[in-house]
Amino acid sequence: MKAQSLAAEMPALTPHLLQSHPVLTASQQLENADLQLAATALAGLSLPRAALLLRAMTANRRTQLLATVDLQLREHLELLLQHPAHSAGALMDPRVLHLEPSMPIAAALDQLRDQQFHKRPTQTRRILLLLDAESRVEGMVAIQDLVMALPTELLRDYMQQIPATVHPSASHEEIAAILEEHHVSSLPVVDANDRLVGIVRQEELDAIAREDAAGDIQAMFGVSREEQALSPPLFSVKQRLPWLQINLFTAFMAAAIVGAFADMISSYTALAVLLPVVAGQSGNTGAQALAVVMRGLTLHEISLSHWRRVLGKETLVGLLNGLGVALTSALVVYVWSGSLGLTSIVALAMIVSMIVAGVAGAIVPLMLARFGQDPAQSSSIILTTITDIAGFFSFLSIASLLVATI
Repeated sequence: MKAQSLAAEMPALTPHLLQSHPVLTASQQLENADLQLAATALAGLSLPRAALLLRAMTANRRTQLLATVDLQLREHLELLLQHPAHSAGALMDPRVLHLEPSMPIAAALDQLRDQQFHKRPTQTRRILLLLDAESRVEGMVAIQDLVMALPTELLRDYMQQIPATVHPSASHEEIAAILEEHHVSSLPVVDANDRLVGIVRQEELDAIAREDAAGDIQAMFGVSREEQALSPPLFSVKQRLPWLQINLFTAFMAAAIVGAFADMISSYTALAVLLPVVAGQSGNTGAQALAVVMRGLTLHEISLSHWRRVLGKETLVGLLNGLGVALTSALVVYVWSGSLGLTSIVALAMIVSMIVAGVAGAIVPLMLARFGQDPAQSSSIILTTITDIAGFFSFLSIASLLVATI
């Protein structure tokens, strides 16, 4: 029976699937699997991925797995686990080939072939680092340059300058920004004395970015980052229901705005027909602004210090888009109703609500970030409340002022 159980677990514990599955799912698979089988699967992963999965496990299981893997792998993993998650120290691969600039190219290639870990698909690299006797980085050599080089030539003949290095404490956002700025696929990680301790590769950052993006999408709509498509129903209910209750409360707030103008709406039914149009455009405007600002914060295109520029831009965008949409909606409403008063109400409400929605779409994630919260966390629910209230209130309040013209 145990053999059958192990056979059933094997497909879910291949390094390829553990590398591609979400962290929570992959760590749970390792947590529940046979210890030896889990250790074998862990050894087949990239070091940063293996350390990330170990972080997500219980302390007891993590200790068991570290005691089961071979000594060298355990030392590497323990080194990564000493650093904060998603920092350069946690994302680096400490298994770096030590080559000296004075080494002949033939000897360097022989040493490269002897390093078995370099042959793994997840460990592919384009550059070799050249170090001095104190393990400080002197430069780098592109592997493609060695293909055409003479065996007797020295590595220093093809040495290039390293564009940048990072310290173990650097965040993954900082690393990504440096990689993009210098158009490189990896960065050396150096300690306080500039000695090489590892290398961070683009592929590890890409994996984190994919998971962060998926988590942001769920969080924006009040869904836990930990919930997966096949999570147990009760777990999903526990994660979603509180936010649905909050959304219900905010919906009643918007309904209260409409209720305050119930008498006027009952007298002028055309207002009830056009109310969703204004609210809908307000919601779309806010969602557009939210998406752009969220992208800017995620990619570090903007910071909290840019809030004045961001709000100014979204105010202007909301005004100009509001004018454009107001002209179109005014034409449609006038053709439909023949009332200049109703046309004016819709046009003015459209402009006001779209300006408010644009500003709200920008300020919600900025305010969450300002108070140390995740900017993506249920920002869509908060924004929907603001845009609904803005749309309803602007339309009905302007209608109450111009009701005599309808």
